[in-house]
Amino acid sequence: MQPNTSNNGQLPTEWTLVDSHCHLDFDDFSADLDGIVARARAAGIGRMVTISTRVKRRAGLLAIVDRFPDIYCSIGTHPHQAHEELDLTTADLVALTRHPKTVALGEAGLDYHYDLSPRDAQERGFRNHIAAARETGLPLVIHSREADADMAAILEEETGKGAFPAVLHCFTGGRELAQRAIALGLFISFTGILTFKKSDELRAIAAELPADRILVETDAPYLAPGRHRGKRNEPSYVVETAKVLAQTRNVAFEEIARQTTENFFRLFSKVPRQAAAAA
Repeated sequence: MQPNTSNNGQLPTEWTLVDSHCHLDFDDFSADLDGIVARARAAGIGRMVTISTRVKRRAGLLAIVDRFPDIYCSIGTHPHQAHEELDLTTADLVALTRHPKTVALGEAGLDYHYDLSPRDAQERGFRNHIAAARETGLPLVIHSREADADMAAILEEETGKGAFPAVLHCFTGGRELAQRAIALGLFISFTGILTFKKSDELRAIAAELPADRILVETDAPYLAPGRHRGKRNEPSYVVETAKVLAQTRNVAFEEIARQTTENFFRLFSKVPRQAAAAA
């Protein structure tokens, strides 16, 4: 399906994919945001979610989502900055989700690769975000790197207190974490890492996951896929990841586009299928 962008370059009348995770408020995009959004629309990307890494940068996120009708945002604190925002309570996070275009919490979680924030601070912040997801019903965008065992244990313990919607974004964990997350009702999202030559194990996991639990994303400006590797990533490149996911699962690209988009709307249920008209 070729997207139609004849309506003054605003919203495509036909589109196929969603970029469920990017960082459009990062400085990498500041000089070219209009071009990036236009290229995404031309590639058939109908929705983009720009993900919060620091609550104190919320104003920048809201400026973007208020400007572009097809872009939404989350609110939360990345594990790298967990120690900087421990004063944020669950109630604070819940209150900040009331903006109509704030559609998710996070990204929050555990990162044991860089350990830029103390692990106890990461866990405390993560549990606060889980509580907010449970209370609001909004999905929690989870960052997990080299923390499979602790991540699975926390998810299972917290689910025992009450279910909450969530996605393990930019999945690079092992098969056991994937299976335990799926058993809890979570979704799993793939980035350009899926396209890398050395990602055979990740592709094997992606091939066996239930079709109704998979998403695609860019994590732009990071992790550009395939032929774009080494360049700044952007939402239009999610097409490349979706193509490899389709090949990995031995289905047509159109089926992956349809399935991941349906999955997105089931998880990110606050996002309308019809975006508001551009100002």
